[in-house]
Formats: sequence, C-alpha cells, structure tokens
Amino acid sequence: MLLCRISAVSQSVARWGTSVRRGALLHPALSFNSNRCQNVSSTEGTVHPAAAQGAGPYRDSVLLPRTEFPMKLTGQNLIDREVQIQQECGFAELYSWQRGRKAKKEYCLHDGPPYANGDPHVGHALNKILKDIQNRFEMLRGKQVHYVPGWDCHGLPIELKALGELGTSGLSPLQIRQKAREFAKGAIARQRAAFQRWGVMADWDKCYYTFDGTYEAAQLKVFQDMHSKGLIYQDYKPVFWSPSSRTALAEAELEYNPQHVSKAIYATFALATLPPKMAEAVGELGSISVLVWTTQPWTIPANQAVCFMPNAQYSVVKRRDSSQLLLVATERVSSLATLLSTELESVGTFTGAELEGGVCQHPTIPRKEVPLLPANFVTMGKGTGLVHTAPAHGMEDYSVASHFKLSVECIVDEEGRFTELAGPELQSLSVMGEGNDTVISMLKAVGSLVKEEECVHSYPYDWRSKEPVVIRPSKQWFINIASLKDKAKEALAKVRVIPESARGSLLAHLDRRPYWCISRQRSWGVPIPVFYHKETGEPLINKHTVSHVTQLFSEKGSDCWWELPLESLLPPEVLKKSKAGEVTDYERGDDVLDIWFDSGTSWAAVLEDSRADVYVEGKDQIGGWFQSSLLTSVAVQKMAPYKALMIHDFVISEKGEKMSKSLGNVVDPDTVIHGGEDPSVSPAYGVDVLRWWVAESNVFSEVQIGPNVLNSARDSINKLRNTLKFLLGNLQGFDPRTQAVDPKEMHYIDQYLLHLLRNYSMKMTDAYNDFGAGRAIRLLQAFITRDLSKFYFSIIKDRLYCDPEDSLGRRSCQTVLEEILDGVTRSIAPILPHLAEEVYLHAPGHNEGETLFRSGWIKSSPVWRRPGLEEAVEGACAIRDSFLSSIPGRNAAEYELTIEIEPGLLFELIESLQDEPTSSYSQLTELMMSSQTTLTSALPRDLPADALISNGSFLINLEGGVIREDSAYQVAAVPTSMARCPRCRRYTSNSPDCPCPRCQTILTRAQ
Repeated sequence: MLLCRISAVSQSVARWGTSVRRGALLHPALSFNSNRCQNVSSTEGTVHPAAAQGAGPYRDSVLLPRTEFPMKLTGQNLIDREVQIQQECGFAELYSWQRGRKAKKEYCLHDGPPYANGDPHVGHALNKILKDIQNRFEMLRGKQVHYVPGWDCHGLPIELKALGELGTSGLSPLQIRQKAREFAKGAIARQRAAFQRWGVMADWDKCYYTFDGTYEAAQLKVFQDMHSKGLIYQDYKPVFWSPSSRTALAEAELEYNPQHVSKAIYATFALATLPPKMAEAVGELGSISVLVWTTQPWTIPANQAVCFMPNAQYSVVKRRDSSQLLLVATERVSSLATLLSTELESVGTFTGAELEGGVCQHPTIPRKEVPLLPANFVTMGKGTGLVHTAPAHGMEDYSVASHFKLSVECIVDEEGRFTELAGPELQSLSVMGEGNDTVISMLKAVGSLVKEEECVHSYPYDWRSKEPVVIRPSKQWFINIASLKDKAKEALAKVRVIPESARGSLLAHLDRRPYWCISRQRSWGVPIPVFYHKETGEPLINKHTVSHVTQLFSEKGSDCWWELPLESLLPPEVLKKSKAGEVTDYERGDDVLDIWFDSGTSWAAVLEDSRADVYVEGKDQIGGWFQSSLLTSVAVQKMAPYKALMIHDFVISEKGEKMSKSLGNVVDPDTVIHGGEDPSVSPAYGVDVLRWWVAESNVFSEVQIGPNVLNSARDSINKLRNTLKFLLGNLQGFDPRTQAVDPKEMHYIDQYLLHLLRNYSMKMTDAYNDFGAGRAIRLLQAFITRDLSKFYFSIIKDRLYCDPEDSLGRRSCQTVLEEILDGVTRSIAPILPHLAEEVYLHAPGHNEGETLFRSGWIKSSPVWRRPGLEEAVEGACAIRDSFLSSIPGRNAAEYELTIEIEPGLLFELIESLQDEPTSSYSQLTELMMSSQTTLTSALPRDLPADALISNGSFLINLEGGVIREDSAYQVAAVPTSMARCPRCRRYTSNSPDCPCPRCQTILTRAQ
C-alpha cells in the first residue's frame, strides 16, 4: 500500500544523499501539460455494463443506480414540493431553534428596514436573499445568528398613498395617522409573506416596526442624548423644500434629474459705487455693470450681494456692438464674446481683492443696493465669474450672509409661490413657472437682461413626488454634522467595506453635508418632543420633557402626542424641573422627525449590543441609512453601529434598462416563482431559481434579470440535480453508519477524491466568508464538472455497477460518494435550501425527522490529506493523459498498455497502484480506463508494429522544493486481444460469449 511505501521512498531519497522527514508530503509541481480532466468525460472511455444496454441474461446482476429523487420538477409539482419542504423541514421554526441552542459565537446581520409602501419586488428579493444566504451559512457554521427583520413605516410616501385623492383636507393628524398605519400594515403583510416564501430565515412574529411605541421611545432616547450634547438645534436657514409635498427634505430624500431644463439668464447689476481701485483706473469711461449668470432667475428679487473670487482676475470689457461696459472674470472673456456674438475689448484688469468696496444697484428693486463681496465658492467653469447671491435660496449664499450679516428674507411660501414680500407683480405666482417668466420680463423691461437660454443640467427633485424642489429658509431642527464629521470618518476607517471601492462614496457623502435637517411638516411620523411658548415662540425642550414624552411613547405609542391633553404631556413636575411657567403658556409642536432619523436609530432599538457584524443594503443607502446610522451612533456611542458594510447594486432588465411599468419590463418575483397566466411565456421557476439568480449575479454592478437569465439558472439547477441524482442512485441500500470504509483501506482514487473534497470545502467556506456566493457557485460547478463528472464518475462506474455489492472496492467508492453528496449538499444549502433539504430527505444515514440545517456545515477531515496520495494519483493521471492524447476519438478500454517509468520516486508511487506487473483489475488500470496495464522499468523490445508510443515526464516536489525529481515515462498502447465481456462490457474476457473472470466469479457466487 502507498502509505506503507512512504518510508521506503524516503529511504530511497536518503540513499541519493538527501534526508527526507519520515512521512513527509510529496508535493507535485507543474509537470505535464494537461490536468487530470483533459480528454475525459462522463462517457468517453467509460465502460457500459450489460444492463445499461437493455434486456439481457446479466441485467439483474448489475447494480445500476436507483432513486426516487426526480431529476427535475416543473410547474405545480415544483411549487407544491417547495412548500412541502418548508413545512416538513421546519423552515418557520429554524430561526428560533438556532437562537435557543448553545453557541460560542454570535453573528449579527442587522436588517435595513424596507419601506412599507408597496408590493415586494425583485430589489427586495436581491437584498433579502443575499442576507439569508449569509445568515444560513453562519448558522450552519455553528454561530448563533441575530437577524430581526424590520420595516420603515413612517413618511410622506405612505401618507400620500394612504390618503390617495382625499389629500389631507379636513382630516385631523390622528385620522391621517390611522389611515397611514393601516396602509403600512397591509404593505408589511404582503412583503412579509413574500419574504417567508423566499425561504428567508427569521422569527416572523418578532419583527421590528418603526411605528411601534418601544421603537419610537428608543429613537427619542437617541434624540435626547444628541440634543443634550448640543448636536441637535433649531435654526432659521435654507433647506431643500418640496412644494409638491410641502415639507423640508434632507439630501438623502433627493433625486437628481440630469435632464432638467432651466431658463438660464445673463443679467446686469449696475455699479452704483465703483470699487476704489476701479474708480481710479476707469472711472471716467462711463457706467459699468456687473454681469451675472443664473439658472434660477426667480431668485433675483431675493438678491443681497454679488460675489467674486478673491484670488481671481477680473476685467472691465467694452462690447463692440453697443459700447456697454461689463465687469467679468478675465478667464471668461473669450467664452462670453462667443456667447454674445460680439468682440469684448478689455479696458482695465483688476484682482478680485480689488473689487471690495463696490456696490451694485438691484435691477428690479428701486433704491436697493447690494455689495460686492468675496466668496471662495465662486468658480470659473461656467457663467461670468461673478455670482448673484440670494442667501434665502442657496446654501453657499447663506454662508456668505452669515459671515457678512446680510438679510435672509424668504420671498417664497410653502407651495413654492412668491409671497407679498416679492412685490405685487410677483405675489402668488409659482417660482418654477409663471413667476420665473415674470422675473425675466421685469429684467428685460429695465434693460438688465443680456441673454436668455435653455440650460439642461442636473437638478434636485423630491424622491417621492418626482417634482423639482426649491431652496428656501425655514425654521427647522438640524443635526450639526460638521461637528460629527471627523469622528464619523475615524469610525468609518475601522469598518470593512465590501466592495472597498465604495468607501470613497461614503466619505464624499459625509463631506457634502454640513448639517442635516431632521424636521418634517407632516403628520405621519414620530413627533419632535418640543413645546413652544405661545407668546415668544421659544422652544421648551430638555432632558426632563423628552424623558417624560419618551416614557409615554413607550407605553402608549406616539399617537398620544395628539390624543392626550397638554397637561399629560407636560405635567407640573416636569414644568417644575424645567423651571418653566404654566402649562397654559405652551403648545405642542407639529413637526415630525425625518424618516432617516427613524431608521438611522434602529441600532439603538433592535441590536442587543448596539453593534452589528454587518449591514447589507443597496448603494442608494450610502447617503441614506448607512450614513444616518453612522452619524447617530457616533454621536451617542462614539463608534459605528456596524463592523462591516456590504453594498450591492440595483436590478435592471436584461436589456440594461431601468425597470418601469411604462416600458413593460418589470419582473415580479411572485411571477418568477409561481408562473404567469401563460406558462410557455412565464413558467413557474420556483424559489430556488430566484435564489440562484441572486447568488450567481455580480451584485457589485447592475444586476440583470429576465427570461434568459432565469432559464440559465433553472438549467444550472437541473444539471446539479442530475449529479445529485447520480450520487443518490448509487447509494441505494448503503448505510454509512455501518458500511462506510475507513479512508486508510480505500482505493487511492477514492482517497484522492476525499482530498479534493476537503480542498473544495475549504474554498467554499472562504467564499461564503467573503460574501462570495457567486464564487461559491463557480467553485461548485468546477468541482462537479472537472473533478466529478469528467474524472471520478467516468472511472468508477465499472466498480460501482459490476463489483460485488458488498465488496471493499464498491463500499470504498460508496463511502466517498456519500461524503461527496453530503459535502456538495451542505455547500449549496445557503443558496438552495429547498433543494438541499430535499436531497437530505433522500440521502442515507439519517434518522427520521433530521434536517440538514440542524446538522451543521461540511464535515471534512484532516486525515483526507494523505502523504504521497496526491502525487500517486496525479502522476498516474499525467500518464493517462499522454495515452489518451495518442488515441484521439477512440475508446481507451480497447487498448492494453505498457507503462515504462525509470526507477525512482514516480515508479514507487505508481507501483503502489498495482501490486503485480500486469493486471486488468488494478487501481492503475481503473485510472487508465484500459483493458490491461503492465508496469515496467523498460519497454519490451518486441512491441507490435501497431503500438502507439507516447511519452512525457512528471515533476515531483519533496519538502517544498528541497528535493525535486523529474521522472520520464513512456506509454505503449496496443489494441487488446481480449474479447468484450457480455456483462461488464470491458475487454477482459477470453471469448465473446463468456464473462470475464471477475464477472464469472460474481455470477457463480450469486447462484
């Protein structure tokens, strides 16, 4: 036996002058051009026993595969079987079972709450199945999984859908909230049923909902903590405002439309007071005007300044066609000359700093003057290098106003219409429509309009209503992100980001937000626990008031903010601790919290230790849930609420288009599973096809779905089922608990497959550890195709079908097949739980009632890595590949081989596969798939003339390269003189009508 020869081999090496550690592994090196799989398939060179050829006298003596496991399931049978497996195998109870078992480690995947405003879609499927694959893997590995599904239940989309055409007219906040809650509950029920049908492992009776009182109370505790640290404050400043929704919006609630069309204008502001330097240089030339460019003409009436870049250069230029004098950035002169279709002659050049002290006349408001001011946000990419500044309607404009103490008057109401402050000509006009046109007309009437043009550019839209937003000042509640930003970046640096390329986007989103507006002017949400003094408008909010409201929310839910009298919300003892006046002096606030603050505090409400191992969501959450969770967690507990982030992309159609009902390319996951009205167009694929699609996809780029993708997934699963059916069929009647063969007694090729199986299991474990479900599928397919179908299965069929049922060789093979079946089934279980449990129900060696998911991960043993084993089998495979390449297209079983190997390590290894010099039934002959094999140190001189000679070499590496032996070999292949056995169909019989000696012995024993 090989292992007994290792010491002899070592001694041989020692005789050559180099010592080898006793029992050392022999490591193969790159030594032959083809691997063990080349030129071999499940049929090429395979012996087909008599029973496989139809009826015959020996049919009943051949052990063909038998199993009730179906190779494929379709239609209603498939759907019924999946549901049956979920019930029989306890899918619904699995999460609770694993939470109750003892485990050394816990794995926490925190569920980002999907929005409760519609039916389940393929985006949900991608996200939930990705999470479930990881959770099932971690659970199989022995960890206690913490996964609580949740729903984001508040917000305007739900409110709008719930109210429909009714709107909010005439409804109280409580009536609006009741309708919104009922709508959210209906959406949750539909989504939850779908997630369960997809096989997602969870305790579906213990989910979290952001409208639960206990959740809302946990959220207010975070709010109180941040307010007490000065991170939450009230201020009057510009915010994104949605006229269509009549509420403030945060950056995360915006969508940018790259095809938005604005009416851009070039307009002049006459210089009423020249800057001192300019007055000295060109003061006698005449009236000079500042030229500005804006895509929002409606903001001109709110102008308070014109800004310049301090370190840029500016020129006074004269238009050749009108002699008008304009002040513009020197860098923009050439472009402006082209735009205005005239030459611009420079009559004076100044630095930006030399513009200070200049004052302009407002073009539409008589007697109003506005200063020239420096600002670092001015750029030279577009426009004139001088920026019209309206502090009430621009974030950067507001920063200038704050620095120079400018007025921040709002001239736009909540509906996006001009107020009376804009003047009688503009009052009540929509700033995005008629009001904008009127401002342009006013500029034209006073001679300030230089040019008007359409500008296609990216513009923010309300993500709910899909309508454009405006920037307007409003008294809102904010989180000071600027003071948290550095700490958030430090925390994020300790977080693993998958893929790492997404880290830059996370940081960029942090950089672009100086503050976060968290108040919303709606009814369906968590009320901001603030009271206002009726006369002064001063807010009353402190730890005493917030703690009391938090306790009420925990007990009664947030509806009590409207249901209870003010005396209950603001009792005497709270007023006393707050050193406030009488309760009659106050009124409750009407604003609710931003839903991103709702979901962003889920770590405080759901996680047991306030930190998860991983968050898994789509890339839209980079500026959403990932960021809001990071900011609130860093503010309260000075760390990120996650150790890792896994960020996937979106689902699109097979044509690369975004899914939309108008294009008719929406794929409904329910239709994927259960089929459509026409099965020929929309067949029932079942859940596992949907899960395979998720696993196989490259989720870090756009994920395509459609008939071609789904058909491919179904075909892949059916091919897998075919392999599993072969394994199950050949294990009929085998009980691994009593009939398994010890690895030391196995055939070497069987031991070698255990070695390959161990490598496969380790690679699969690594793949799942890295969220590499796609890599796991590729490993699975390579293992089945290369190592099993094209290699092992093609070699062992004769032994399986034609050896005695209880022979050592057959039991050795069955032991390995059972290990392969078990390993492959467990390795696919996270992705295909229904198929895995179905196989487990048919597999031998289990007690009734056992399920795969309650029995652990792949069980491989270190003893499967045997010294010398890999070298012996792969050396033989190298020789076989040389032989097969010499007989292209012909049957290896029709040849007798003589193998010549020069004395040395390779000869010792190959000799361990064949005890006698010549054999038709040795392990070497089985590997060669030939009629007979002779092993010798020199080819005979009397080879027949038709002998086919091939040669090659195999390089053996010992001790990591300390000892290397490159052994040459030759193979002589001669057409066999033996007849074909009528039972096993191998060329091993002395006459065509008589079974070969092996088969004759078996038949005699059976009589």
